[in-house]
Amino acid sequence: MSMKLKKRKIKYSAIFFLCWFGLLVFLVDGVLKFQTLVNYFGSYALVEVVLWLLVILPTLAVYIFTKEKK
Repeated sequence: MSMKLKKRKIKYSAIFFLCWFGLLVFLVDGVLKFQTLVNYFGSYALVEVVLWLLVILPTLAVYIFTKEKK
């Protein structure tokens, strides 16, 4: 039973990850232009790290706060 519950949490987190990652890719590559962000912030590494954190942290939050059915 416990394994099924963890699979459910992972499934919701994975769905959120794919949707959120897709949205950020669309915004950064299509709308904002990545090079514009690099020029604005002045550091390629900083922009990369911030973008990865914008994907990973909300995904972890979804995993942690997903309610388990009992």
